[in-house]
Amino acid sequence: MFAMLHRHLNHQCFTFAAIDGVISRGRWKDWAEPRRAVLSGRAVQGKVECVGRPYISGPYAQRHHFWMHYEQERRAVAAHRMS
Repeated sequence: MFAMLHRHLNHQCFTFAAIDGVISRGRWKDWAEPRRAVLSGRAVQGKVECVGRPYISGPYAQRHHFWMHYEQERRAVAAHRMS
């Protein structure tokens, strides 16, 4: 079975729209590649927080809340390891 194709995903370049699409409409298995991108240190890291920030006040945006907290926690762990 193939992973969900997202309308704004341009090869392996995660645009803001692609990240939002994967978060909003993707399933758990669709989140694997963006997670790898975040963990690998690619430019995706800051984009996840930018995508989630507008949704933070929405009580029904649990997916965006999850990714915002995931990115913030990853950043905190990385900073702790550097110190």
